[in-house]
Amino acid sequence: MRQVDNEFEAVTIAQLAASDLRQIDALNYGVIGFTADFRVTVYNATESRNAGLSPARVISRHLFEEVAPCMNNFIVAQRFIDCEALDEIVAYVLTLRMRPTPVRLRLLMSPDIATRYLLIDRQVTS
Repeated sequence: MRQVDNEFEAVTIAQLAASDLRQIDALNYGVIGFTADFRVTVYNATESRNAGLSPARVISRHLFEEVAPCMNNFIVAQRFIDCEALDEIVAYVLTLRMRPTPVRLRLLMSPDIATRYLLIDRQVTS
């Protein structure tokens, strides 16, 4: 049975933008914040642990070319290019540097907030 993380589904982009790094690090799902030109500005502790990449290795890197090229496609990256605003949950499978890992991605973008967010919820089964 799938364990549901209501916070993953309920958190807003405004709440993320107003949070400090300590609050974002405390979340139990991955959070990657990035600029309009896809440079990573936020990389939380959960995503760092799950992906095996330190924030120092990721911050200021191009998200879809250097950090997560497995998401450089029409399902993920292209939506951030094509849309003015986003709040979508997408079932996805991560494949880079790991065995295939089912996840839910939440794509968040608003014309009123400079930082765009990609939330990563690893699938948990019991």
